[in-house]
Amino acid sequence: MELQEIKQSKVAKPNRILAIDLARGISVLMVILVHTLWIYGNITTQAETWLGEAIHFIGKGTPMFLIAMGVSFTLSRNQSIKLSIKRAFYILILGYLMNFLKFVLPVLVGIIPDNFIEAYGWTAPATIDNMLYMLKTGDILQLAGVSLLFMGIINRFSTNKYIPLVIAMCIAMLTKAVHGFQVGVIGIDYLLDLLWGSGWNVYFAVFPWFSFILIGMFFGMWYKENLNNTRDMFEKMGVAGIALMVIGGGLCYSNFEYHFGDYFHLGPGGSLYLAGFNLVLLWLADVLVTKVKENRVFTFFYYCSKRVTTIYIIQWVLICWGMGILGYQQFGVVGVLLLIPLFTLLTLGVQRLLLDRVMFKKGSQKHIFSGKKQIVISKT
Repeated sequence: MELQEIKQSKVAKPNRILAIDLARGISVLMVILVHTLWIYGNITTQAETWLGEAIHFIGKGTPMFLIAMGVSFTLSRNQSIKLSIKRAFYILILGYLMNFLKFVLPVLVGIIPDNFIEAYGWTAPATIDNMLYMLKTGDILQLAGVSLLFMGIINRFSTNKYIPLVIAMCIAMLTKAVHGFQVGVIGIDYLLDLLWGSGWNVYFAVFPWFSFILIGMFFGMWYKENLNNTRDMFEKMGVAGIALMVIGGGLCYSNFEYHFGDYFHLGPGGSLYLAGFNLVLLWLADVLVTKVKENRVFTFFYYCSKRVTTIYIIQWVLICWGMGILGYQQFGVVGVLLLIPLFTLLTLGVQRLLLDRVMFKKGSQKHIFSGKKQIVISKT
């Protein structure tokens, strides 16, 4: 995460780029709702109630964060392969550290409920092999880390904005053909799972999820070519989003099992539909920051956007450790509704009272407009 200075053009307005921050800030808080439901909501609550349906719908907004990541990457000051590799390994280290803190450490301490271990199909207590499996879980940070390696290479050897878009479409359309492919070598098979795994050891395989980041890179490059014309960029996002929703939705309707399947292992239609859905959400975020005067709610979401990585890690760790007190999948609708604000407040409390004092200097915690330059907070 860093501050980036972007010179304003005559067509660019200072508040328009804030749509990216608004969307990213909202999306990182929405994952708290999703994860609280998964860990604490019983099966009936997750599958057969209005709350489960609503939160699962909210979860479809995850690609909004990925598209925003792609846009932000194109706006970063240094996009060299060397720096992309450094960032990639930094994010990967954080990803595996998060897995250790949320899974392995509470197992070692002995506070993970037996039914959580049994949900994996294992017999409690967890073995060393079980803990290694959890440590290697492919989460969104693993996706971001591996994707950064590819982003640096693509950005280095291509100045044409259509290259990432073409690659994104190829990934979306062809990934299903290689889902689950392995060669039978343990270490290599794990790397292949990170790329296109079809099992539950990897939730966000690079393919097809990398396609959303590439779409963000395409629009970010378009934005720079058009002299930072944010209105044009977001309007094109809206139009493209509607078109992709129609195409992807039609494919899903024709064969839902193949084109969508489950949320984490998308086929072509599901990838296109969710890309379109989230492009429309980003367009709506731009409408909000354009039409609505900046207020404390927006400022709060900008705050969360600037701390997206640490907030994501904190909420997962707290939610998993909470099982030691609250159990696993024991709550109905009312219980989950009470736990959501609890974990949200705990997450923000740890961020504000502990990490902010270590990672963020006083005076850098909000968007600042100075003279003819706009300072934009982005995750890069």
